[in-house]
Amino acid sequence: MPFLLRRLASILPVLGIVLVGSFLILEAAPGDAVDAYVAQMGGADAQHLEALRQSWGLDQGPLQRFFAYVTALFSGDFGWSSAFQRPVLDVILERLPATLLLMGVSTFLAFFAGSLLGIVAGAKPHSKRDRLLSLTSLALYAVPGFWLGLVLIVIFGVTLRWLPIGGLETIASGKTGLARAADISRHLILPVAALSSVYLTLYLRLMRDRMADLHQEMFVQALKARGISSRRIIWRHIARNAVLPVVTMLGLQAGVMLGGSVVIESVFAIPGFGRLAAEAVAKRDTALLLGVVLFGAFAVIIANLLVDLAYARLDPRVRSQRQ
Repeated sequence: MPFLLRRLASILPVLGIVLVGSFLILEAAPGDAVDAYVAQMGGADAQHLEALRQSWGLDQGPLQRFFAYVTALFSGDFGWSSAFQRPVLDVILERLPATLLLMGVSTFLAFFAGSLLGIVAGAKPHSKRDRLLSLTSLALYAVPGFWLGLVLIVIFGVTLRWLPIGGLETIASGKTGLARAADISRHLILPVAALSSVYLTLYLRLMRDRMADLHQEMFVQALKARGISSRRIIWRHIARNAVLPVVTMLGLQAGVMLGGSVVIESVFAIPGFGRLAAEAVAKRDTALLLGVVLFGAFAVIIANLLVDLAYARLDPRVRSQRQ
Protein backbone atom coordinates (compact mmCIF):
# COMPACT_ATOMS: atom_id res chain seq x y z
CA MET A 1 0.00 0.00 0.00
CA PRO A 2 2.77 2.60 0.78
CA PHE A 3 4.29 1.85 -2.64
CA LEU A 4 0.95 2.47 -4.34
CA LEU A 5 0.44 5.72 -2.43
CA ARG A 6 3.94 6.92 -3.38
CA ARG A 7 3.31 6.21 -7.04
CA LEU A 8 -0.05 7.95 -6.98
CA ALA A 9 1.53 10.97 -5.28
CA SER A 10 4.11 11.22 -8.08
CA ILE A 11 1.46 11.63 -10.79
CA LEU A 12 0.89 15.37 -10.30
CA PRO A 13 4.60 16.36 -10.36
CA VAL A 14 5.16 14.29 -13.50
CA LEU A 15 2.14 15.82 -15.22
CA GLY A 16 3.37 19.27 -14.17
CA ILE A 17 6.78 18.69 -15.77
CA VAL A 18 5.09 17.38 -18.94
CA LEU A 19 2.79 20.41 -19.05
CA VAL A 20 5.60 22.97 -18.64
CA GLY A 21 7.81 21.25 -21.20
CA SER A 22 5.00 20.97 -23.75
CA PHE A 23 4.00 24.60 -23.29
CA LEU A 24 7.58 25.81 -23.77
CA ILE A 25 7.99 23.74 -26.93
CA LEU A 26 4.75 25.11 -28.38
CA GLU A 27 5.79 28.67 -27.54
CA ALA A 28 9.12 28.16 -29.30
CA ALA A 29 7.37 27.07 -32.51
CA PRO A 30 6.61 29.84 -35.03
CA GLY A 31 3.02 31.01 -35.56
CA ASP A 32 -0.15 30.29 -33.58
CA ALA A 33 -3.69 29.01 -34.05
CA VAL A 34 -4.77 32.25 -35.75
CA ASP A 35 -2.02 31.91 -38.36
CA ALA A 36 -3.07 28.33 -39.09
CA TYR A 37 -6.74 29.35 -39.30
CA VAL A 38 -6.05 32.26 -41.63
CA ALA A 39 -3.86 30.06 -43.85
CA GLN A 40 -6.83 27.74 -44.35
CA MET A 41 -9.19 30.65 -45.02
CA GLY A 42 -6.85 32.18 -47.61
CA GLY A 43 -5.99 35.34 -45.68
CA ALA A 44 -7.57 38.10 -43.56
CA ASP A 45 -6.99 41.75 -42.67
CA ALA A 46 -5.08 42.92 -39.60
CA GLN A 47 -8.21 43.92 -37.65
CA HIS A 48 -9.77 40.49 -38.10
CA LEU A 49 -6.53 38.83 -36.96
CA GLU A 50 -6.41 41.00 -33.86
CA ALA A 51 -10.05 40.25 -33.04
CA LEU A 52 -9.42 36.51 -33.36
CA ARG A 53 -6.40 36.66 -31.08
CA GLN A 54 -8.39 38.55 -28.45
CA SER A 55 -11.33 36.12 -28.59
CA TRP A 56 -9.00 33.11 -28.33
CA GLY A 57 -6.86 34.67 -25.58
CA LEU A 58 -3.72 34.78 -27.74
CA ASP A 59 -3.17 38.52 -27.28
CA GLN A 60 -1.74 37.96 -23.80
CA GLY A 61 1.86 37.13 -22.96
CA PRO A 62 3.08 33.51 -22.65
CA LEU A 63 3.36 33.67 -18.85
CA GLN A 64 -0.14 35.07 -18.46
CA ARG A 65 -1.61 32.45 -20.77
CA PHE A 66 0.20 29.64 -18.96
CA PHE A 67 -1.02 30.65 -15.49
CA ALA A 68 -4.54 31.20 -16.83
CA TYR A 69 -4.47 27.69 -18.34
CA VAL A 70 -3.16 26.08 -15.12
CA THR A 71 -5.76 27.95 -13.03
CA ALA A 72 -8.52 26.71 -15.31
CA LEU A 73 -7.16 23.15 -15.10
CA PHE A 74 -7.71 23.01 -11.34
CA SER A 75 -11.38 23.70 -11.96
CA GLY A 76 -11.58 20.94 -14.57
CA ASP A 77 -11.54 23.30 -17.56
CA PHE A 78 -9.12 22.16 -20.30
CA GLY A 79 -9.80 25.20 -22.45
CA TRP A 80 -11.51 25.87 -25.76
CA SER A 81 -10.46 24.18 -29.01
CA SER A 82 -10.05 26.81 -31.72
CA ALA A 83 -9.87 24.07 -34.37
CA PHE A 84 -13.16 22.34 -33.43
CA GLN A 85 -14.93 25.27 -31.73
CA ARG A 86 -15.79 23.04 -28.81
CA PRO A 87 -14.48 22.48 -25.27
CA VAL A 88 -11.20 20.56 -25.35
CA LEU A 89 -12.42 17.98 -22.82
CA ASP A 90 -15.44 17.11 -24.97
CA VAL A 91 -13.26 16.59 -28.05
CA ILE A 92 -10.76 14.41 -26.17
CA LEU A 93 -13.39 12.25 -24.48
CA GLU A 94 -15.02 11.72 -27.86
CA ARG A 95 -11.80 10.45 -29.47
CA LEU A 96 -10.09 8.72 -26.54
CA PRO A 97 -12.17 5.48 -26.39
CA ALA A 98 -11.22 4.49 -29.96
CA THR A 99 -7.50 4.77 -29.21
CA LEU A 100 -7.76 3.01 -25.85
CA LEU A 101 -9.58 0.14 -27.56
CA LEU A 102 -6.99 -0.06 -30.35
CA MET A 103 -4.04 0.15 -27.94
CA GLY A 104 -5.56 -2.25 -25.42
CA VAL A 105 -6.27 -5.00 -27.94
CA SER A 106 -2.91 -4.49 -29.67
CA THR A 107 -0.99 -4.59 -26.39
CA PHE A 108 -2.84 -7.71 -25.22
CA LEU A 109 -2.17 -9.50 -28.51
CA ALA A 110 1.48 -8.43 -28.75
CA PHE A 111 2.31 -9.33 -25.14
CA PHE A 112 0.60 -12.71 -24.87
CA ALA A 113 1.30 -13.92 -28.41
CA GLY A 114 4.89 -12.67 -28.27
CA SER A 115 5.50 -14.23 -24.85
CA LEU A 116 3.95 -17.54 -25.89
CA LEU A 117 5.98 -17.72 -29.10
CA GLY A 118 9.07 -16.74 -27.10
CA ILE A 119 8.45 -19.67 -24.76
CA VAL A 120 8.06 -22.01 -27.73
CA ALA A 121 11.32 -20.74 -29.24
CA GLY A 122 13.23 -20.65 -25.96
CA ALA A 123 12.13 -24.08 -24.78
CA LYS A 124 14.76 -25.60 -27.08
CA PRO A 125 17.35 -22.96 -27.99
CA HIS A 126 19.05 -23.33 -31.40
CA SER A 127 16.47 -25.88 -32.55
CA LYS A 128 14.76 -25.67 -35.93
CA ARG A 129 11.64 -24.03 -34.53
CA ASP A 130 13.80 -21.55 -32.61
CA ARG A 131 15.65 -20.53 -35.77
CA LEU A 132 12.40 -20.36 -37.75
CA LEU A 133 10.66 -18.14 -35.21
CA SER A 134 13.77 -15.96 -34.81
CA LEU A 135 14.09 -15.38 -38.55
CA THR A 136 10.37 -14.69 -38.89
CA SER A 137 10.40 -12.20 -36.02
CA LEU A 138 13.45 -10.44 -37.44
CA ALA A 139 11.78 -10.10 -40.85
CA LEU A 140 8.55 -8.83 -39.26
CA TYR A 141 10.46 -6.33 -37.10
CA ALA A 142 12.09 -4.87 -40.21
CA VAL A 143 8.69 -4.02 -41.75
CA PRO A 144 7.35 -0.55 -40.79
CA GLY A 145 3.89 -0.61 -39.25
CA PHE A 146 2.35 1.82 -41.73
CA TRP A 147 3.69 -0.20 -44.71
CA LEU A 148 2.34 -3.42 -43.24
CA GLY A 149 -0.99 -1.70 -42.74
CA LEU A 150 -1.12 -0.66 -46.40
CA VAL A 151 -0.21 -4.19 -47.53
CA LEU A 152 -2.96 -5.66 -45.33
CA ILE A 153 -5.46 -3.20 -46.79
CA VAL A 154 -4.52 -4.16 -50.35
CA ILE A 155 -4.66 -7.91 -49.68
CA PHE A 156 -7.60 -8.35 -47.30
CA GLY A 157 -9.58 -5.21 -48.00
CA VAL A 158 -9.19 -4.48 -51.72
CA THR A 159 -8.25 -7.79 -53.35
CA LEU A 160 -10.06 -10.36 -51.22
CA ARG A 161 -12.64 -7.98 -49.74
CA TRP A 162 -12.79 -9.96 -46.53
CA LEU A 163 -12.34 -7.05 -44.12
CA PRO A 164 -13.17 -3.31 -44.01
CA ILE A 165 -10.29 -1.00 -44.86
CA GLY A 166 -11.05 1.99 -42.66
CA GLY A 167 -12.99 3.45 -39.78
CA LEU A 168 -13.89 1.95 -36.44
CA GLU A 169 -17.35 0.76 -37.41
CA THR A 170 -19.81 0.87 -40.30
CA ILE A 171 -21.23 4.38 -40.57
CA ALA A 172 -25.00 4.68 -39.93
CA SER A 173 -25.35 0.91 -39.70
CA GLY A 174 -27.85 1.13 -36.85
CA LYS A 175 -26.30 -1.92 -35.20
CA THR A 176 -26.46 -2.32 -31.44
CA GLY A 177 -25.34 -4.82 -28.83
CA LEU A 178 -23.47 -7.88 -30.05
CA ALA A 179 -23.99 -6.96 -33.71
CA ARG A 180 -22.20 -3.65 -33.17
CA ALA A 181 -19.43 -5.34 -31.18
CA ALA A 182 -18.89 -7.82 -34.02
CA ASP A 183 -18.78 -4.96 -36.54
CA ILE A 184 -16.18 -3.08 -34.48
CA SER A 185 -14.15 -6.28 -34.10
CA ARG A 186 -14.01 -6.75 -37.89
CA HIS A 187 -12.83 -3.16 -38.33
CA LEU A 188 -10.12 -3.65 -35.69
CA ILE A 189 -8.51 -6.77 -37.19
CA LEU A 190 -6.26 -5.02 -39.73
CA PRO A 191 -5.17 -2.00 -37.61
CA VAL A 192 -4.49 -4.24 -34.59
CA ALA A 193 -2.39 -6.58 -36.75
CA ALA A 194 -0.39 -3.64 -38.12
CA LEU A 195 0.12 -1.94 -34.73
CA SER A 196 0.95 -5.05 -32.70
CA SER A 197 3.34 -6.71 -35.18
CA VAL A 198 6.51 -4.82 -34.21
CA TYR A 199 5.89 -5.10 -30.46
CA LEU A 200 5.06 -8.79 -30.76
CA THR A 201 8.50 -9.45 -32.22
CA LEU A 202 10.17 -7.48 -29.42
CA TYR A 203 8.46 -9.56 -26.74
CA LEU A 204 9.21 -12.76 -28.63
CA ARG A 205 12.93 -11.99 -28.91
CA LEU A 206 13.22 -10.82 -25.30
CA MET A 207 11.40 -13.87 -23.95
CA ARG A 208 13.40 -16.27 -26.11
CA ASP A 209 16.79 -14.77 -25.17
CA ARG A 210 15.98 -14.69 -21.46
CA MET A 211 14.84 -18.33 -21.52
CA ALA A 212 17.99 -19.38 -23.35
CA ASP A 213 20.07 -17.74 -20.59
CA LEU A 214 18.06 -19.37 -17.81
CA HIS A 215 18.66 -22.84 -19.26
CA GLN A 216 22.28 -22.46 -18.10
CA GLU A 217 21.42 -21.43 -14.53
CA MET A 218 22.33 -23.74 -11.65
CA PHE A 219 18.77 -23.98 -10.30
CA VAL A 220 17.59 -25.36 -13.66
CA GLN A 221 20.32 -27.99 -13.62
CA ALA A 222 19.33 -28.89 -10.05
CA LEU A 223 15.70 -29.30 -11.08
CA LYS A 224 16.72 -31.60 -13.92
CA ALA A 225 18.87 -33.65 -11.54
CA ARG A 226 15.86 -34.14 -9.27
CA GLY A 227 14.00 -35.77 -12.16
CA ILE A 228 11.38 -33.05 -12.67
CA SER A 229 9.85 -33.17 -16.15
CA SER A 230 11.13 -30.75 -18.77
CA ARG A 231 7.63 -29.39 -19.40
CA ARG A 232 7.20 -28.46 -15.74
CA ILE A 233 10.65 -26.88 -15.55
CA ILE A 234 9.98 -24.76 -18.64
CA TRP A 235 6.50 -23.51 -17.71
CA ARG A 236 6.72 -23.23 -13.90
CA HIS A 237 10.32 -22.13 -13.41
CA ILE A 238 12.05 -20.87 -16.56
CA ALA A 239 9.09 -19.12 -18.20
CA ARG A 240 7.96 -17.47 -14.95
CA ASN A 241 11.40 -15.97 -14.39
CA ALA A 242 11.88 -15.07 -18.07
CA VAL A 243 8.62 -13.11 -18.25
CA LEU A 244 9.78 -10.48 -15.74
CA PRO A 245 11.87 -8.38 -18.20
CA VAL A 246 9.05 -8.77 -20.74
CA VAL A 247 6.63 -7.22 -18.24
CA THR A 248 9.11 -4.38 -17.70
CA MET A 249 9.29 -3.82 -21.46
CA LEU A 250 5.48 -3.72 -21.54
CA GLY A 251 5.49 -0.58 -19.40
CA LEU A 252 8.28 1.06 -21.37
CA GLN A 253 6.46 0.46 -24.66
CA ALA A 254 3.18 2.06 -23.52
CA GLY A 255 4.22 5.54 -24.65
CA VAL A 256 5.79 4.23 -27.85
CA MET A 257 2.60 2.38 -28.77
CA LEU A 258 0.58 5.54 -28.15
CA GLY A 259 2.84 7.33 -30.61
CA GLY A 260 2.56 4.48 -33.09
CA SER A 261 -1.23 4.73 -33.00
CA VAL A 262 -0.97 8.16 -34.66
CA VAL A 263 0.32 6.58 -37.87
CA ILE A 264 -1.98 3.54 -37.77
CA GLU A 265 -5.06 5.66 -37.13
CA SER A 266 -4.15 7.83 -40.10
CA VAL A 267 -3.64 4.81 -42.37
CA PHE A 268 -6.96 3.23 -41.39
CA ALA A 269 -8.92 6.49 -40.98
CA ILE A 270 -9.77 5.75 -37.34
CA PRO A 271 -11.08 8.85 -35.53
CA GLY A 272 -8.96 8.35 -32.45
CA PHE A 273 -6.61 10.12 -30.07
CA GLY A 274 -3.61 9.82 -32.38
CA ARG A 275 -5.28 11.53 -35.34
CA LEU A 276 -6.57 14.20 -32.96
CA ALA A 277 -2.99 14.97 -31.89
CA ALA A 278 -1.91 15.27 -35.53
CA GLU A 279 -4.84 17.62 -36.27
CA ALA A 280 -4.03 19.74 -33.22
CA VAL A 281 -0.40 20.12 -34.37
CA ALA A 282 -1.41 20.98 -37.94
CA LYS A 283 -3.88 23.64 -36.75
CA ARG A 284 -1.64 24.95 -33.94
CA ASP A 285 -4.45 24.41 -31.45
CA THR A 286 -2.41 24.90 -28.28
CA ALA A 287 -5.18 24.16 -25.78
CA LEU A 288 -6.18 20.97 -27.57
CA LEU A 289 -2.59 19.79 -27.96
CA LEU A 290 -1.84 20.41 -24.27
CA GLY A 291 -4.95 18.43 -23.36
CA VAL A 292 -3.88 15.58 -25.63
CA VAL A 293 -0.39 15.55 -24.10
CA LEU A 294 -1.75 15.55 -20.53
CA PHE A 295 -4.20 12.74 -21.18
CA GLY A 296 -1.52 10.76 -23.02
CA ALA A 297 0.97 11.22 -20.20
CA PHE A 298 -1.64 10.20 -17.64
CA ALA A 299 -2.46 7.05 -19.62
CA VAL A 300 1.24 6.10 -19.81
CA ILE A 301 1.72 6.71 -16.07
CA ILE A 302 -1.27 4.50 -15.22
CA ALA A 303 0.00 1.80 -17.59
CA ASN A 304 3.41 1.81 -15.88
CA LEU A 305 1.76 1.71 -12.46
CA LEU A 306 -0.22 -1.39 -13.47
CA VAL A 307 2.96 -2.98 -14.82
CA ASP A 308 4.77 -2.32 -11.52
CA LEU A 309 1.93 -3.95 -9.59
CA ALA A 310 2.00 -6.95 -11.93
CA TYR A 311 5.80 -7.18 -11.57
CA ALA A 312 5.49 -7.25 -7.77
CA ARG A 313 2.85 -9.96 -8.09
CA LEU A 314 5.10 -12.13 -10.25
CA ASP A 315 8.30 -11.62 -8.23
CA PRO A 316 7.95 -12.11 -4.44
CA ARG A 317 11.35 -10.43 -3.88
CA VAL A 318 10.05 -7.15 -5.29
CA ARG A 319 6.86 -7.50 -3.28
CA SER A 320 8.77 -7.86 0.02
CA GLN A 321 11.00 -4.85 -0.74
CA ARG A 322 7.98 -2.59 -1.35
CA GLN A 323 6.06 -3.50 1.78
